[in-house]
Amino acid sequence: MKMANSEIEAAIEVFVHGFSADRSRTFPYEASRVGRLWLMRDAERKNLRDYRGEEWVVHDVAAQEADAVVRQHARPGFAISVVIANEDPDGPTRTAYKALGYRLLRTEGFFVHRLRRIPSPPAVAGASVERVQTAERAAAQLGKIIRRQPIPDHLLGDSAPLRQYVAVDGADIVGRVRSLDAVEATWCSSMYVEPSHRRRGIGQALMSKMLHDDRARGSRCSVLAATHAGALLYPRMGYERIGTLLIFAPMNRKPV
Repeated sequence: MKMANSEIEAAIEVFVHGFSADRSRTFPYEASRVGRLWLMRDAERKNLRDYRGEEWVVHDVAAQEADAVVRQHARPGFAISVVIANEDPDGPTRTAYKALGYRLLRTEGFFVHRLRRIPSPPAVAGASVERVQTAERAAAQLGKIIRRQPIPDHLLGDSAPLRQYVAVDGADIVGRVRSLDAVEATWCSSMYVEPSHRRRGIGQALMSKMLHDDRARGSRCSVLAATHAGALLYPRMGYERIGTLLIFAPMNRKPV
């Protein structure tokens, strides 16, 4: 089914605001428009060496035009994510960016869930799914997983813009996913299930809990980007693939 350009643009806006909010847990990571492009980058820092990589998001803009804007405004260490709609070929985009001196780092599926029909969570033997709601609980449950990016209390309460979910098997965290509020919708981030616990329905249980909570909070949709492995799970949960992200970096620079 062909998707209207405005619908893809709306999903991209959720992506850039949600992704930026997720990265802002340790230092502000801002989303802004630069002409027809979206830019996600660190706020000003005192030490230039502390800047994390920035990401430009492009849709329905010619490669030459996008490259000119990026080269004018980018800091060192950037990537360009080009959103290609399902019905559009990606070959010309790959060729155009290669000719401009970029290499393709990876591709990711771009998905939207409209939250109209959400599958019920499957029964998962030996594991439970819950939302983490205090920093102490997060530290106790997530331990080493988030020690470098702790989640403060103000991001974990009932009205917080971030919701962290975990699957617990005994004393072990065996799965996790996050949902972040973004422009009246939600961005799904960091979905992961330990290899030892895959194919047991844990991923579906995590997603079902998260999506039901998203809808209860008034979200109009959930948006995510997925690798090939994740792309197999999300359609079963009601997500619709609307496009592909082609992620490029300059050939003479390290990937972001």
